[in-house]
Amino acid sequence: MNFGKIMPLLAMPVMLVIVELGAILLSIPFLNAGIVAFENPESLFNVLIFIVILLMFTGLLLLLIRYKAERVIQAVIGISIFFTFVYIFTGIMYVLLGDTLVASGVTLVASVLATAVLYLYPEWYILDTLGLLIAAGAASIFGISLDVIPVVLLLAALAVYDAISVYRTKHMLTLAEGVVNLKSPILFIVPKKKDYSYRRDGIETVGEGERSAFLIGMGDLIMPSILVVSANVYTATVRLGPISVPALGAMIGSVLGLIFLLSYVIKGKPQAGLPPINGGAIIGFLIGYLITLI
Repeated sequence: MNFGKIMPLLAMPVMLVIVELGAILLSIPFLNAGIVAFENPESLFNVLIFIVILLMFTGLLLLLIRYKAERVIQAVIGISIFFTFVYIFTGIMYVLLGDTLVASGVTLVASVLATAVLYLYPEWYILDTLGLLIAAGAASIFGISLDVIPVVLLLAALAVYDAISVYRTKHMLTLAEGVVNLKSPILFIVPKKKDYSYRRDGIETVGEGERSAFLIGMGDLIMPSILVVSANVYTATVRLGPISVPALGAMIGSVLGLIFLLSYVIKGKPQAGLPPINGGAIIGFLIGYLITLI
């Protein structure tokens, strides 16, 4: 196998594990700082709220792409990323500096700088590095905000939606294409060649319809990580160090699901990521949970 085939098979599972471990680590300062998305983690209504917001955001981006409102799209995504950084750095600064004016100032400056770097120098390794922080932060916030049962229902529903949006309506492919063309920082990029530059080359087509880099959406790494965090927070069972056995099972299952997905992506065709990744995370969680009952 050449460099272009080995890299994604190694890099993407590693990035998923980094997001999951990062989300677990961030869950502690987020809990201490009271940074949560929902007040009642056990409410199934939270799942509906999450899906409705996701559909509205997706619909807005598709509408803007249709009317070629590139500047508005960049603004919407940029504002979303900025506030995600604010939440992330708020939790980190709460641990380091406490609830102080200095902590608030550092959070604001760090959030502005991180967002600016993404847009001013959108090289693939910059997008991937800060993307890992964004994904870990988002997964951690939702993971501590949702109990395990709502998360499992959410992941199952999103897996079905992802399959429909990729294979039936295909609107997710339209959204991905629009995001790629704008170089929006909501994707992870794994180059197929050593001298690849996202700023210079974009996602150009090489050979017979083959792209110069592999892409995976942030959501494909965020969603299974939500279950990992939720299982780690809300299943006070057998632990291996700081990680509960059900959370470890979800991690292993999600990685296996991603590897299964990559075996098809490597052939060059776009695939729905959430069915195998979320499915693997759910199955792994259930196996881990059953182990704790033995």
